Amino acid sequence: MATQSASAVPQLGELLRYWRQERGKSQLGLSLDTGISQRHLSFVESGRSAPSRDFLSTVSDALNIPLRERNVLLLASGYAPLYGEQSMDAGQMAIVTRAIDRMLEQHEPHPALVLDRYWNVVRSNRAAPRFFASFIDLDARPKPRNLLDLMFDPAGMRPFVEEWEKVAAGLLQRVRREAVGQVVDAGLAKLLERLRKYPGVAALKPPPAPQSPVLPITFCRGEERLSYFSLITTVGTPQCITAQELRVECMFPLHVQEE
Repeated sequence: MATQSASAVPQLGELLRYWRQERGKSQLGLSLDTGISQRHLSFVESGRSAPSRDFLSTVSDALNIPLRERNVLLLASGYAPLYGEQSMDAGQMAIVTRAIDRMLEQHEPHPALVLDRYWNVVRSNRAAPRFFASFIDLDARPKPRNLLDLMFDPAGMRPFVEEWEKVAAGLLQRVRREAVGQVVDAGLAKLLERLRKYPGVAALKPPPAPQSPVLPITFCRGEERLSYFSLITTVGTPQCITAQELRVECMFPLHVQEE
């Protein structure tokens, strides 16, 4: 049985209601998805019943709640967090890190980066900093370097991006589409607010209907034009927060002659 303070249960109810509504589920719909009675769901949301760990696990699975936020639900219910968070170099992450490092190495000589939940670069192959440093003074930018800041900042890669407005609008769509749990949390909202402060960002319009299967990014340097599109890789069955929130972005040449 969970041990709870009087204030913890209403907080839990608010959290469960938020995720249920975020997924467009009624209590009846969630009941049908989970096999938990609508009455019990209502009692937990209103604070009249205390949930078990199994209840929280079942509801979290049905609502596709990210692991970090599942820990918040557990804490609000009086339970200890279940999902850990480690650096990529921690022993528990060794299997995932080895696989990612192999991907990065195999993608040479083209850029590949490992991004966290908020688009900070936490790892890369040798080609990535070499590529970006051929345009700007990469050492002048503080770590961890944020890929979106790098693309939106007039002092970053922005002056070298062809049709920057179209590319930037597409990147903003990606931020929402690739958000962990498909939800813009407080940290991601803060990042989006920071991006909107760059010149011209607030006036951006959605990109036009696609004429190709990808939206490439073309970098221009003098007469040279380098066009890339990205493939994103995530861990299929993450069991810790770090593994769930990492994304590997591999940049592929759009044209065969650039390979």
